[in-house]
Amino acid sequence: MLPLPDSLRLPATKAKVPLTTENFAFGILPPVACYFATAFLVQLPRTQLARLALWPITAILAFRAATSLDVCMGQPKLDFLNIDLQLSMFCIATRTFEWTVQTKPFIRAVRQSSSDVPKRNFVLDALDLACNFRGCGWDWSQGLYVPPEIHPTSSRLAFATSNLVSGLKHSFLCGAIHSAVQSFSPHAFGSVDGGTIFDDSLPPHFRYLRSSIIATLCAFGVYSVLQAAYELTAVLCVLLFRQHPDQCPPSFDSPWRATSLREFWSQRWHQWFRRLFIFFGGHPLSLLFGRIGGVIGAFLASGFFHHLALLAIDQSSELWRMLLPFGMMGAGVVIERAVAGNKAGGWMGWTWTMCWLVLWGNVMVDGWARAGMLGGSSILDSATPVRQPIERLVKTFDEYLHTC
Repeated sequence: MLPLPDSLRLPATKAKVPLTTENFAFGILPPVACYFATAFLVQLPRTQLARLALWPITAILAFRAATSLDVCMGQPKLDFLNIDLQLSMFCIATRTFEWTVQTKPFIRAVRQSSSDVPKRNFVLDALDLACNFRGCGWDWSQGLYVPPEIHPTSSRLAFATSNLVSGLKHSFLCGAIHSAVQSFSPHAFGSVDGGTIFDDSLPPHFRYLRSSIIATLCAFGVYSVLQAAYELTAVLCVLLFRQHPDQCPPSFDSPWRATSLREFWSQRWHQWFRRLFIFFGGHPLSLLFGRIGGVIGAFLASGFFHHLALLAIDQSSELWRMLLPFGMMGAGVVIERAVAGNKAGGWMGWTWTMCWLVLWGNVMVDGWARAGMLGGSSILDSATPVRQPIERLVKTFDEYLHTC
């Protein structure tokens, strides 16, 4: 057999090498190039054979990059960068697989250039397809809910300015929330060593009150960081790449206002990976178990995706810690439909939704905490001007729980 080129060989050891300019060029850029090449080919007819030949190479290169490079440069506090790399490579491998088995070319239904005149440019369309996880403006995104626009669209400058202000606001909020979460247990789950959010020294009612507060803070922290990242990216897309504001619709729609689990997960939470979870989890299980299988399958795929994130920082993470809470989110959607149909809503619907989210959110966040995910650090934490007051407030509250 012919030997594989060095660039296609899988790492022979578990030890990762720090990121350098050289291994960035030979480790990360190749799978990214294959990704864009496949995005270009899937728009053209009679290219499936080429895509079939390209996908194994793409998958091997993506796996090699995810398992051999250390983006955090040996600093455990920056392990979230390895999470970003691993999930990015996973998305490259899975999205290109979907594009490979696609028999008909993808069609971009909406094309808006800097002059707002429709044009056909396969290169720009490939770039949009590669970065457009939701599929806004593409023929394969039917059924996608797009939240109503909250930023002014009268001009690119007004849109970018509004996004910039909102992005900075959410960055500040993320840093403040992260500081609060870490202050509950700075030497356990508040550190990279990890630990449980359930404090056995407290009586059950205080123990789960405390863990529920931590889980809720984490939910708002995730919302804030994703919202900030998206809005700041939208500023660059509109000003630098001259995209139209309509090409950067909001990702979230006030998740805390959801009055049903279905509304929360299908409309108010972000839909970035909706297509991926449906394709790899929903469709296969729906063939076996019908609609219920499709719902559960999509959530199980999401659980596996989040488990991969934990593996980037803790190889000993247990799969069930993500599969169980995400699977129960799917079960909750099924139960909700069986009991209330499509009529869930009002204050009772809101109470049911929030209670179910907090209940299984405890399990989900505990999995993150045990892996050390909550112990990371970034410029958002150190730049938070209210860090010290928040730490004092949280410690005072925690001491009060332990003395009651």
